[in-house]
Amino acid sequence: MAGLKRGIWISAILVFTGIFTGLFTGVPLGWPGLSGAVAGEHEKDRAPVLAVPGRVGMGQPFLVRLTSDKPLTGVSMVWMGKTATPSVSVWNGRHVALAMMGTDVLTASPGAVPLEIRAVAGGRPFAWQRKIRITSKTYPRQELRLPKKMVTPPASVLDRIKQERKRTGAAKNTWSDRRMWRLPFYRPVPGKTTSVYGLRRVLNNIPKNPHRGMDFRAATGSPVKSVAQGRVILVEDHYYAGNSIYIDHGNGVVSLYFHLEKFLVKPGDTVGRGEVIGLAGSTGRSTGPHLHLSVSVNGQLVDPAPLFTSSADELLK
Repeated sequence: MAGLKRGIWISAILVFTGIFTGLFTGVPLGWPGLSGAVAGEHEKDRAPVLAVPGRVGMGQPFLVRLTSDKPLTGVSMVWMGKTATPSVSVWNGRHVALAMMGTDVLTASPGAVPLEIRAVAGGRPFAWQRKIRITSKTYPRQELRLPKKMVTPPASVLDRIKQERKRTGAAKNTWSDRRMWRLPFYRPVPGKTTSVYGLRRVLNNIPKNPHRGMDFRAATGSPVKSVAQGRVILVEDHYYAGNSIYIDHGNGVVSLYFHLEKFLVKPGDTVGRGEVIGLAGSTGRSTGPHLHLSVSVNGQLVDPAPLFTSSADELLK
């Protein structure tokens, strides 16, 4: 009798351990189909497949992909305190949720950062928890000479700058449910890169925030094209960035184009990948004609460079 009771207790412990483990390994939550999911005996209990890199450089973008044989609903991903709800598409008979994530060189620190994911596949709830290690990355130093007012602005423009930051902050954190971007991005101008992301900038001998975008060589009046399909959400003249355009590409990805000479789109316009949106110039805080491009991912300004050369699979490694 004692042996029978002990066997019952051991069986109960194993069942509850399996349920708890399911919270973090993609096993269905709750009782139904638990044994089949663990043993892999039943096709209907197969968990969706999660792909996510184990480590990523500070300031670098990366992708998270969830793939299921069954319809996916209720997909949510929590990264650095923000919840993303990526759209689901069907490719080759499988249901796929693809999200872009990243860190900002201005605020990121090396270390392990948790990523939490939940989804319902074929009517069954699943959950995962992963830790992505943010690795340190050394960026070069750059010294520039600029007009004094562009480094230390006069009091008369401080309120203008404050109001612009409110509007641009809201634009960078735009979320729309339809993902319109695809990789690789379309190069906005053909000119070579003149300044890379992450430069530790020193302006008139004063250390400033790192460069959170890419600069491309572009003559005044040359066409600037959208990196992906999207919707124009902000078109304004800003004190530092000059004539600027913000385009929402869906699911938290927004592209920013600075120092333009002329706008060729307005808020609310939809644009295609590679469509001309403006003309390059040297407005705002600029040392000469060029295009500054930034990419915001859920409010984090990430390095755009990998997005022009990498496929989705490469950003999942």
